[in-house]
Amino acid sequence: MPGDDGASDDSNRVAGHRAAGPGSDPPPVLLDVMCGKLATYLRMCGYDAGYALDRGIEADDRLLSLAVDEGRTLITRDRELAARADGALLLTERDVLDQLREVAEAGLPVGLAAEPTRCGDCNGPVERVGPEGADVGPDDRPEYVPDDVGTSRTDEETGGDSDADPRPAWRCRDCGQWFWKGGHWESVAERLDRM
Repeated sequence: MPGDDGASDDSNRVAGHRAAGPGSDPPPVLLDVMCGKLATYLRMCGYDAGYALDRGIEADDRLLSLAVDEGRTLITRDRELAARADGALLLTERDVLDQLREVAEAGLPVGLAAEPTRCGDCNGPVERVGPEGADVGPDDRPEYVPDDVGTSRTDEETGGDSDADPRPAWRCRDCGQWFWKGGHWESVAERLDRM
């Protein structure tokens, strides 16, 4: 934590970093090349999480400039880079769950979003598709999407309960990737619950 002189100690807090308030959206963040897996997890937590390699950026000066230009909190494992960025969050751990703990300890919310809001692959915004979202034609569904995702379920699947909700699906508006709450979502939820 910063002392009276404004210098930071060995913790992951960097002078000027601001925590999100209760009930507020997580702040937009930019993660350096060492934090790719963390970017995916933060996107599942509802963060607008830019990632350096998604943008083709490796140079520190360009990363710093982008964080400032886009009003993003820089998250990095590079101590020198963190020292150069106002409000940066310095991570010391390599394991993604330990990194998520560091993010939470710095005052940023870490919890699975109720519904996906960002694409885990490209960080684009997602939209709900299917019965309660955007119309989807049979040719619009990628082959990797299970048949019961994003469509109304049959009586056999719902046990005759006509009010049963279909398995919701979301599609990235930028890259077209589809998402649904399946095994991966549940696995991430379990990991976050153990934190």
